[in-house]
Amino acid sequence: MGNMSEVITLGEPIVTFMSKDLDQGLIDSINYFKFLGGAELNVLIGAERLGHSTEYISQVGADPLGQFALREIERNHVGNQYVTLDDENFTAFQVKEMVSAGDPQTFNFRRESAAGHLSADKLDQVNFSDVKIGHLSGVFPAISKTALDTFRTFAEKLLEEGILTTFDPNLRPDFWDSEDEMITTINDLAKYGNIVMPGINEGEILMGSRNPSEIADFYLHNSDLTKTVIVKLGADGAYVKQKDGKEYTVPGFVAEHVVDTVGAGDGFALGLITGLLDGLTMEEAVERANAVGALQVQTPGDNDGYPTPEELDAFLQTARQNIQQRI
Repeated sequence: MGNMSEVITLGEPIVTFMSKDLDQGLIDSINYFKFLGGAELNVLIGAERLGHSTEYISQVGADPLGQFALREIERNHVGNQYVTLDDENFTAFQVKEMVSAGDPQTFNFRRESAAGHLSADKLDQVNFSDVKIGHLSGVFPAISKTALDTFRTFAEKLLEEGILTTFDPNLRPDFWDSEDEMITTINDLAKYGNIVMPGINEGEILMGSRNPSEIADFYLHNSDLTKTVIVKLGADGAYVKQKDGKEYTVPGFVAEHVVDTVGAGDGFALGLITGLLDGLTMEEAVERANAVGALQVQTPGDNDGYPTPEELDAFLQTARQNIQQRI
């Protein structure tokens, strides 16, 4: 495929050790299985699964977890020519509990990680010529000051190249020195997004309201670059408002069995991004985003619920029939 990539992002791959001991908590769990996640990488894995070429900018340590990450990135067909090796710092990992309900507890080992040392000069070699969408997430800039600088440089390059940008706040309060710093920085970084996608809970933290229209207005006024704001409403779907004043809500889908909510927001992002790449209208792309999010919460991993085109079509067809029956 050479340098062809429709979607590009930068982020930290995170090796996850997930407990097999249901509801035992992280202290008492002794059995774990290992998989690769990371918010930005999840988006690319899902985009590849739906038939789109991707490129991932990152850095891993020269350690077994780094080798595992590289292998998994390759196995998922995600472009890895800009994933560099760092001899001095380790690959980030986390432990995660398995729960029968609610959000699983995680504990991260990622301070001073290899990806946190990814310097902005690494972006000089990146070829942006075929890129159609650049995805920006609030996780990577939270991991270190270096990562924040690199993130800004990346975002500026995307805008210079005239590439459409999507921004997902993806709040990780534990990674920031204070809530104030998180709010100020994320709202500043949101200015780079042509499309900004906060969750309703994130909106409340970031600008103080749970009213989707008020959250949307905040981000539409936050930056001249932001043309569309999509507020994720969980099971209720998503509310969309555009700079031209157009607004609508796209209903969500019922997830049969919620196993684990991790990866649903990234699923939403990849649904939206691939929908736009496939020439869908914004409304249709948001419907796809809702669908991928609903599929992902039914699995325990971070990205194993992301569908193939056939699985997505089947899900949408069934879901639409159910909606017809209810009306």
